[in-house]
Amino acid sequence: MKIMQRIIIGVLFLSLVACQKQNLPLPKAKPKDVGMSSTHLNLVNDIIKEAITRKEFPGAVILVARKGEIVLRKAHGDSQWIPERRPMKVSMIFDIASITKPVATATSIMILAEQGRIRLWDKVKDFIPEFVPYIDENGESGEDACLWHLFTHTSGLPPITDPEEIKQKYGDPCPLVFMIEHISQLEKSDPPGEAFHYSCLGFITLAYIVEKVTGQTIAEFAEENIFKPLKMKHTFFLPSEKFQRLCVPTEVIDDNPLIGVVHDPRARLLGGISGNAGLFSTADDLAIFAQMMLNKGKFKGTRILSPLTVERMTSVYSKVDFFGRGLGWDLDSPNATNRGDIFGPHSYGHTGYTGTSIWIDPDTETFVIFLTNRVHPYDEGLIVSMRSKVANVVASSINRE
Repeated sequence: MKIMQRIIIGVLFLSLVACQKQNLPLPKAKPKDVGMSSTHLNLVNDIIKEAITRKEFPGAVILVARKGEIVLRKAHGDSQWIPERRPMKVSMIFDIASITKPVATATSIMILAEQGRIRLWDKVKDFIPEFVPYIDENGESGEDACLWHLFTHTSGLPPITDPEEIKQKYGDPCPLVFMIEHISQLEKSDPPGEAFHYSCLGFITLAYIVEKVTGQTIAEFAEENIFKPLKMKHTFFLPSEKFQRLCVPTEVIDDNPLIGVVHDPRARLLGGISGNAGLFSTADDLAIFAQMMLNKGKFKGTRILSPLTVERMTSVYSKVDFFGRGLGWDLDSPNATNRGDIFGPHSYGHTGYTGTSIWIDPDTETFVIFLTNRVHPYDEGLIVSMRSKVANVVASSINRE
């Protein structure tokens, strides 16, 4: 018995040393050790290489983990083509675009809810009095939107707004308070809760509410309450100069690729700090966040969210269950292409316009982080089909005899 205990302790020690040596967020394991087929899982690398050969995107980083251990962590292709080719590295920092929504904004809002500082049923106008309601064909005002309507993209807000119009009206950069003034006055397309329109504007509004309640920007609040406690050292808004060389370039604009500058034009207009986009991160840091979610809000002794909060965020919200959205997370909406066809009904995730995605399946204790720079160099890359294919290969490699 003592010999067996020593062997187990020795294996755990070696695993820890290996993890620290490679600076990995989680220990590494062979796929077969966590019930996955190595042969089948390797098909992921094949289909990514084929897509790069077809020039669907310049490069990618793929990270797959199951039962708390990494089974695949690999870089493919190039980080950029312009001004010259450079190889992709697994440690590189990506503009994760709309993955900002669940990782930074939604998590921050739910932390405030846990602290008793807000309710999801609070009306948006309680924080933004000028937020106009839906007006029907008779000119009658409808019900006021609540925070959960913003969360689930059912507030009636349009998907986006023209940044050039805002720039001409308020200048560049545009202070968040002026952006909110503009958003609040936009015509609402539907009564709250009756139609799904994926809206970046709703999450810009949520970030403003974080700032209104806490006195901190979404960047400051998320750093203090999420990224710093989890030791996500390469996750931030506005990458500093020392991290610029690690950032994967996105679109080439005016002959220069955006490097460490947010791609989303509305977030860029806001100076790079926004609730809809603007966050930069690595596959390794996102793996920490994904494992925290699988652990019901806790990672290596640090609790970010309560188990019930995680469950609530990652379940289809009952008031609008026909749209397939949770609180900040996507489960079964038309946008959930990165789920593929095989992962189960309790799995959830999100995508980013730049070519990034994350998918988490609590039933199999598996997550898939697939980061590409498909908008480089000229926002013409393809990614939707590949997200589904990657998810299908990973899901079907589990418990495969």
